[in-house]
Amino acid sequence: MWAFVKVNLLMYFMLYSHFSSALSSTHYSSSCQLQGQFHLNGLHKAGDVVIGGLFQIHFFSVFPDLSFTSQPQQPSCHGYDVLGFRQVRTMAFAVDEINRNPNLLPNVTLGYSLYDNCVNLGIGFRGALSLVSGQEEQYLLDETCAGTPPVIGVVGDSSSTRSIAISTVLGLYRVPMVSYFATCSCLSDRQKFPSFFRTIPSDAFQVRAMIQILKHFGWTWAGLLISDDDYGLHAARSFQSDLAQSGGGCLAYLEILPWGYEQTELRRIVDMMKKSTARVVIVFAHESHMINLMEEVVRQNVTGLQWIASEAWTAAAVLQTPRLMPYLGGTLGIAIRRGEITGLRDFLLQSRPDLHHNTSYGNSTVSVNQFWEYTFQCRFAPPPAGWVEAGGEICTGQEDLEKVETEFVDVSNLRSEYNVYKAVYALAYALDDMLQCEPGRGPFSGNTCGNLKGLQPWQIVYYLQKVNFTTTFGDHVSFDENGDALPIYDIMNWLWLPDGRTKLQNVGDVKKSAFKGEELTIDEDKIFWNFESKKPPRSVCSESCPPGTRMARKKGQPVCCFDCIPCSGGKISNTTDSMECTSCPEDFWSSPQRDHCVPKKTEFLSYHEPLGICLTATSLLGTCICAVVLGIFIYYRRTPIVRANNSELSFQLLLSLKLCFLCSLLFIGRPKLWTCQLRHAVFGISFVLCVSCILVKTMVVLAVFKASKPGGGASLKWFGAMQQRGTVIVLTSIQAAICTAWLLSASPTPHKNYQYYNDKIVYECVIGSTVGFAVLLGYIGLLAILSCLIAFIARNLPDSFNEAKLITFSMLIFCAVWVAFVPAYISSPGKYADAVEVFAILASSFGLLVALFGPKCYIILLRPERNTKKAIMGRGVES
Repeated sequence: MWAFVKVNLLMYFMLYSHFSSALSSTHYSSSCQLQGQFHLNGLHKAGDVVIGGLFQIHFFSVFPDLSFTSQPQQPSCHGYDVLGFRQVRTMAFAVDEINRNPNLLPNVTLGYSLYDNCVNLGIGFRGALSLVSGQEEQYLLDETCAGTPPVIGVVGDSSSTRSIAISTVLGLYRVPMVSYFATCSCLSDRQKFPSFFRTIPSDAFQVRAMIQILKHFGWTWAGLLISDDDYGLHAARSFQSDLAQSGGGCLAYLEILPWGYEQTELRRIVDMMKKSTARVVIVFAHESHMINLMEEVVRQNVTGLQWIASEAWTAAAVLQTPRLMPYLGGTLGIAIRRGEITGLRDFLLQSRPDLHHNTSYGNSTVSVNQFWEYTFQCRFAPPPAGWVEAGGEICTGQEDLEKVETEFVDVSNLRSEYNVYKAVYALAYALDDMLQCEPGRGPFSGNTCGNLKGLQPWQIVYYLQKVNFTTTFGDHVSFDENGDALPIYDIMNWLWLPDGRTKLQNVGDVKKSAFKGEELTIDEDKIFWNFESKKPPRSVCSESCPPGTRMARKKGQPVCCFDCIPCSGGKISNTTDSMECTSCPEDFWSSPQRDHCVPKKTEFLSYHEPLGICLTATSLLGTCICAVVLGIFIYYRRTPIVRANNSELSFQLLLSLKLCFLCSLLFIGRPKLWTCQLRHAVFGISFVLCVSCILVKTMVVLAVFKASKPGGGASLKWFGAMQQRGTVIVLTSIQAAICTAWLLSASPTPHKNYQYYNDKIVYECVIGSTVGFAVLLGYIGLLAILSCLIAFIARNLPDSFNEAKLITFSMLIFCAVWVAFVPAYISSPGKYADAVEVFAILASSFGLLVALFGPKCYIILLRPERNTKKAIMGRGVES
């Protein structure tokens, strides 16, 4: 890192000293003197204005001495890059095409000055300084120190790291730099890089494109491998941030690939990939990183991975070999937009080493010569010093490019070259817009316009920001406020054909438009999947939680690793991977699958359930028995046992018992307003009528006994038929008044009770007023206790058939039933409270019916000989 800082500072100092000396020299002379020269490999063409370029023509270099020397010192570069040279020739073609276009920059001839960076920061920096300083020994200036700069802009560099370093310095002087391959999102910072532009989308968009691919295939669990440079590190930072914001997945691991073949580190990384459950691996790195990584992948035979490639190695032919395709087949990659450049192939075929011998300076022929030696495996005599990499026959320069198999003339897959082409045109259109400015209506101070004679680099930056044109291929080119072009990427798939050949196939694209935003298009039918299933793999930390469950994050693990917890009762989730379960509405409950709400079951004492059927049948049975007994009593109404103790009261008592049996039916069935209001009122009045009759009967028995004694006849005048009826009516009317007051003040109403059960609605009648209900029951109890006491007093009367004993026994049953009713009623939930009340009504009614009328019916039907006045009076049974 310190070496990089020293290089940066040194280069900056050299550039600064050049500009400083140029400015100081104008006070004493009308020229600028170049203090020294770098001797670099390049191509040059003279013109009215010159566009600079930095390209990767060689892979490796030996770092040269950075000091100025009197003797030319050429860097030692080796490992020829044919595609890099094709980019150089593409720029030359674009300049030539612009010069032949009468509608673009008329009367202005463009030139170019291109240098090889040898994939080295120091050499790239040398090239950039040479471009902005120029290579002429002396520059003549006019009196205002104005003049055309050596270059109006620089096309390059291909590396993010080199672009950051170079643009940091060039930005100080607002020299425009248009990169065709630097993708680091950090370069979009206008504060740090005010004059940087690019025709390739930034990694920020590439990262979002990859995240969209992950979402499209449902891959929420992936590994990320990056290169140890600005390209990889910034991509990783963006990927982690955007992935977290999108909620589209998690990273199983993040590893930095070493620059060289460090077997220990690579073995550790591949071991982690093998052990991880992530089946998708995303790689933001360069070809060299992937070559080293795949050596270890092959050695450990790690298969079954779905690779996603960044644009840096998507089209790398060196990786598409029969040896690696078993592992890399089916790779999905982000690729630079493919374009078509009409006439480029013919121009490339015209490349010959003798076409550039007449240039005025530099090593113009060296790059062509090296390409020729590399392509035809020959050498020139004498070979260029320090560059000989070929052997064999002597090159004649007349070899035919069409007869040799080379990628150089294959224009079917132009990607980075298309970006170079657009970059050159962007600078040309910016210059053309400036030259078309009308004097007095310009955008600069005082409404002035720029011109070639007094051209300033920042003026080109101004117009470059506003560039807007369409290529012959139909692509729109413009830059946003950060200098980024409209983003668009092709999605490529590595197809492994049955015959062993490989093919890079376009299966979709991802682009951003002003109206639709970011849009992903994938044709899945075209994709080759390198798996036995021939389908996309599953790559998740945890399987999706089905409806009816919610996600619960595993402690200490990423958010994509979770357990699926079933929703609790009354809550549902009807979507996959639900974070929370939603409560059902009050009248609904969760289904058994917990994926939708269903109406709650309703509970009430129904006629259709066994308990309701039994109670209904018992009630009707009691009513029928009462009717039968009433019929018997009517039929035998003239017999002594019926006429004894006021037969009218017996008939009233039987009718009231029938009402008691029938009123229990009001407690069965779905509660309604009228049934809630009537059930307790009819129950209370019926039982008061019944108990009143019994009370009057008891009082009459006691009065008759007293009247049989000397002087007791006066007591009977208070218990005549009218008085008995009146007493019953008065006592019953009191209960009717209580019920009326209760219904008017706080009437019972139907109510949905949600407290007893979570999954059921209990329909019940709320009594409205507890006091009213208590008074109603209390009044019945008071009469019952009074009847029981009086009957108890009269139990030892001398009659053979003493009805007081039966009354006593019946009232004891009645009181016992209703005393037991109160705690049972209070503790019974829902419909069982109604069942308890119905049971109490039926039990007490049957108790009265059996106790009071059972012995009489027995005598009437089975022992008629006892149904005589003498037998009743205790004087024996008639023969």
